[in-house]
Amino acid sequence: MAFDREDTVFHVVVNHEEQFSIWPDYKEIPQGWTAVGKTGTKAECLAYVAQVWTDMRPLTLRRHMDGDAAAKTEAAPFVDAAQ
Repeated sequence: MAFDREDTVFHVVVNHEEQFSIWPDYKEIPQGWTAVGKTGTKAECLAYVAQVWTDMRPLTLRRHMDGDAAAKTEAAPFVDAAQ
């Protein structure tokens, strides 16, 4: 298998949810995934993914959670600490 070989060249790919993976360069990148411009050995590509993919939550979940946090902040009453 390509993923088990150390001499296979990989692309780092990302999907619409900003989730990362690696894909062998000799295979067509599956629909829904886009190459990010990083290629190399499996180890190099996985190191790149570990460096850039710091929040593993899908994009829609991050947006939902950020929206919930913003709504809670907007709904919280203002408390004047000087009083």
